[in-house]
Amino acid sequence: MDINKIRMEFPTLRSDSPPAYLDNACVTLKPDCVVQAITDYYTKTPGCGGRSVHRYGTKVSRATSEARVKLQKFLNAESANEVVFTRNATHSLNQVAHGMKWEEGDVVLTTDREHNSNLVPWIQLEKEQGIDHRIVASNQDNTFNLESFEEACSEAGNRLKLVSMSQVGNLDGVKIPIKEIARIAHDNGALVCVDGAQSAPHMRVDVQDLGIDFMAFSIHKMCGPSGMGGLWGRYELLDDLRTIQSGGQTVSTSTYDSIDWAKPPSRFEGGLGNFSGMIATGSAIDFLSQYDMNDIHAHEVKLNRIMTDGIKDLPGIEIIGPQDPKQRGGICSILMEDLPAHDIAILLDEAAGVMVRSGQHCVHSWFNARGYTNGSLRASAYMYNTEEEARLFAETFSEAVHAFSAQ
Repeated sequence: MDINKIRMEFPTLRSDSPPAYLDNACVTLKPDCVVQAITDYYTKTPGCGGRSVHRYGTKVSRATSEARVKLQKFLNAESANEVVFTRNATHSLNQVAHGMKWEEGDVVLTTDREHNSNLVPWIQLEKEQGIDHRIVASNQDNTFNLESFEEACSEAGNRLKLVSMSQVGNLDGVKIPIKEIARIAHDNGALVCVDGAQSAPHMRVDVQDLGIDFMAFSIHKMCGPSGMGGLWGRYELLDDLRTIQSGGQTVSTSTYDSIDWAKPPSRFEGGLGNFSGMIATGSAIDFLSQYDMNDIHAHEVKLNRIMTDGIKDLPGIEIIGPQDPKQRGGICSILMEDLPAHDIAILLDEAAGVMVRSGQHCVHSWFNARGYTNGSLRASAYMYNTEEEARLFAETFSEAVHAFSAQ
């Protein structure tokens, strides 16, 4: 990949003093084509897709349909009708959780390092509908413990209904063996839902090859617009889901006392859609599809190695997850014994224009279980980041650690 050429596609990176933006696990920057797609919708064809048949409506209907097909191909889904537009991965995971039919005692398995979006819905269902949510503990270095998972499946027996896990952790960048997990889960009669928020933007994701049943993802982490996500599901499973957003086009027709539900994906896209976001999603997928996702992943690992090597020996700090950056993708998340994560994040930005994330990254459960109230500092790389930016982070962070330690 020509990183300098890629950077020229992003307005925020063409300035005289562009930031070293290393908060990509939260949200990525937007290329010109995405910005232009949003502008074109509002200035050229600001109509209502899927309903109005005038020229604006027809243009939008075609463009959103094309975007759905692009996502289908990107994920290797069997049909575009298996792709649902949502607000984000959180919305997608809640659609699965609250759309399935549950019986008291049904078991759901997650890991001990899940984002709140793949934890809170299951706790909510446990309290409200009596499901049995169980945690599969990771290894000491946060890698997946396949033996513990197999034991958990065996212990759940015929009550095991769903396994829902993040393919890549936003806490640490650690990837888990989804394909093997899916095989074991299916052998035990369970469905598999994947939180792909941190995998779909950074590596090749083939839902057929993985053998999974649902995948949630966030377009805003894939160079796409904010407020856009997606849910992929096997069609027969989507067709059996209850929508959590009823009304509008979620029905094919209605009377005063009856409804006929629309087929997927319309059933799950109630209300006036974010049409500019859907169209711009297609532009984001076009942009990403120019590149080999494996090359993107390799580039991120290279940057993570620079960051890791530059800070790993600092006193009072610990990198979350395996020490080998190859096992953490583009994420370098750092625990600090007595140093204020938020203050250091502000200092990095103000002193050197290095933008990172500080806090508990919506994985409060992991931090609380270990008593880490300070959270962590997380630097996360993407395709447009450079080796110079990775070194700048390591150098500036090292200076900040020494400065705070001397106080």
